[in-house]
Amino acid sequence: MSLPRLVLASASPRRRELLAALGLTPPVRPVEVDETPLDGEPAAACVLRLARAKAAAGAAPGELILAADTLVVLDRRILGKPAGPDEAAAMLGSLAGRDHLVLTGVAVRDADSSAVAAAVETTRVTIAPLTAGQIADYVATREPLDKAGAYAIQGLGALFVERIEGNYSNVVGLPLPLTRRLFNELGFDLLALGDRA
Repeated sequence: MSLPRLVLASASPRRRELLAALGLTPPVRPVEVDETPLDGEPAAACVLRLARAKAAAGAAPGELILAADTLVVLDRRILGKPAGPDEAAAMLGSLAGRDHLVLTGVAVRDADSSAVAAAVETTRVTIAPLTAGQIADYVATREPLDKAGAYAIQGLGALFVERIEGNYSNVVGLPLPLTRRLFNELGFDLLALGDRA
């Protein structure tokens, strides 16, 4: 019996890089999903709903679709991608010197059986105290502008992350241990899918 083809339903270069480090280079098929949280929707429910919706969109026979959605949460307030430099600076100012949570919903869908395995990973991150000048300098690099929470732990933002409690790859955008477990739930070995990617 041949293995299904792994497809990544995400345009995130960070997720591609994490998979590439495992020797996996699946085709990328980003999907358009309204990522607006529902009124009163908890962050964990939101990322799980969005990951499931992305995994369900556009799956073709013979494919395993991997999808994910990541949010940064501070004081129960969701911080998405900043709209521009001013919002990035404001986000960083609110995160500075404090703990926040990074939540990633991951969903894997077997297109042939329509079976879905999905779960949420949560990591606590502590950002160092930052001066207005440090924030302005970081925003000027443009790195924060397309990142949830306005920082990249795998980039220059690592200079400001004092501590994490939980999985590092979750903060990057795809918790790899959880991802492996979800594939196992559906009866697949993630690493065995490399030959078909």
